[in-house]
Amino acid sequence: MRGLRGGAAALGLALAAAGGAALAQDRAAAGQAAAAPAQEGPTYADLVTLAEASELIIRARIRDQVTVPPERAPGLAPGFVRLYLEGEAQALLGGGSGVRESLAWLADVEPNAKGKPPKLAKTEVLLFAESVAGRPGTIVLVDEAGQFAWTRQLEERVRGVLRELVAADAPPRVTGVADALSVRGNLAGESETQIFLETTGDSPASISVLRRPGQPPAWGVSWGEIIDSAARRPEPDTLQWYRLACALPAELPSSANLARDPAARALAEEDYALVRAELGECGRRVTEAR
Repeated sequence: MRGLRGGAAALGLALAAAGGAALAQDRAAAGQAAAAPAQEGPTYADLVTLAEASELIIRARIRDQVTVPPERAPGLAPGFVRLYLEGEAQALLGGGSGVRESLAWLADVEPNAKGKPPKLAKTEVLLFAESVAGRPGTIVLVDEAGQFAWTRQLEERVRGVLRELVAADAPPRVTGVADALSVRGNLAGESETQIFLETTGDSPASISVLRRPGQPPAWGVSWGEIIDSAARRPEPDTLQWYRLACALPAELPSSANLARDPAARALAEEDYALVRAELGECGRRVTEAR
């Protein structure tokens, strides 16, 4: 991940580069894309990843920009340009108790079709950022994909993610699989598999896979001490889905399979594979797993 973290030093370089430089005079029309890596926009998984990493989530209006010379842009990826941006905060969607109206930050963006830096002045953006100690009003994007052209739809999506993250029943982060055990039932084709998850803070979480004769297998997740036999699998693009789809390993770890009988071990692996397949991929366009 290229990232702009550690940006306090980089921002110092940008400030030096910007000093005395003429600001761009030609302004772009509002709504021009402000960040390049995601032409199709961020996925749900991208937004959760960025929101959890951010101290501040800000809607801002860009006032001025200066292109940072490549020699003063350490870590700049090929095909990108680094901009020093100044603007005004329009709204604080999430994070700290307040933010200064006047802001300064760096962003790595792709050039336009003519190979020139995009003209971003007068456009609005959503920023996933953190403050810089000792530099009031200076922020650093938490990721190279931490800046997006603002749209009302995108803001509503971000606010929805934030509501899920702060909800009283928000599921904990899943860090792995602790144990799994499959038990055959009395009838042919009847079984139950329990998969116990590792989470931050050791909060209890488990997945149950039930098989009944003549019925398709059913599974659900329980977030608590009590294993709910009526639990259902989470809907896509929800925080419960994200915690599983974006954290569970592709295969059941052999060390977590408690069964000794080969048939029971194979069933646990099959049921785990069923869960992973029905969860689907943790689709990302602009971020990487952290």
